[in-house]
This record gives sequence, structure tokens and C-alpha cells, in this order.
Amino acid sequence: MTETEPMSHSYTNLLYHIVFSTKARQPLLDDGIRARLFAYLGGLTRAEGGIALVVNGMPDHVHLLAKLRQDKPISDVIRALKAKSSRWIHKTFPACSGFAWQRGYGVFTVSQSQVPRLTAYIQNQEEHHRRRPFQREFLALLKAHGIEFNELDVWE
Repeated sequence: MTETEPMSHSYTNLLYHIVFSTKARQPLLDDGIRARLFAYLGGLTRAEGGIALVVNGMPDHVHLLAKLRQDKPISDVIRALKAKSSRWIHKTFPACSGFAWQRGYGVFTVSQSQVPRLTAYIQNQEEHHRRRPFQREFLALLKAHGIEFNELDVWE
């Protein structure tokens, strides 16, 4: 290939840090649900054509580091993840009939150089949240990524 020849393929590395919470941040994801849910979310990500690099969270929220395709809108992927995982929770854990995800979510782009750091952050959620509650964590993520927001709107 010469320098003037056009590229015949598209190459992407679209990495996203996805964060969403249970409705009203209810601590509904107990230890018995979380491990299975995280594995299920990984499978749903694959079904959407992506790769879940790490999934973890706490009783009231989930963090997902994923590599996604360029031909699917991120909003469609997240809608599928939340809808299908919610149905799965209702079916698999009948006692959780009132379970729901919050309406919104956070999505932040990630550079390849930050993957190890973010992976460690997501894997160490329990330790991290001994010092900082989810609400402060999420607002800090919004600020770190330069996202303007009205705090009253963030929490539905």
C-alpha cells in the first residue's frame, strides 16, 4: 500500500466506562445476585457485538468497561443491557419483582492507556466505596469528564 492509496478497512478501539444504578439507588443487588448479574451483563455485551473487559459494582450500581462496535449507537446498547438484564433478574430472582434500573446512565470514553487503571478501579469497588458513596463517585466522574449537569436532574 502506498501513502496515497486509501485504507480498505476501518479500525476502531472504542472503549467505554458505563455506569448505571438501580432505581432510586436501592441496594437490591445483593451478593447472591451480583456475580451472576455481572456474568450475564458480559454475555449481553457479547450479544451486542462488544467485549466486556470488566464488570463489577455494588448493591446499588454497576460499572462496565466495554469495547463496543462502531456501528451501534451506545444508547441502543445500554438500552438492551438494562432491559434484558432487568427481565433476567425478574425471571431468575422472583423475590426481586420490584427491581428496576434508573432511567439514566453515565458513559465515558476511555483511552487504551487508562484501561489497566480503570480495570483496577472497577475491580476494587467494595474498597473504593468504603470511602466514597456512589452519589459522590458519580458526580466526580461527571466533573472529571467535563460534563455540565444540574445535580437535581442527575438523581431523577
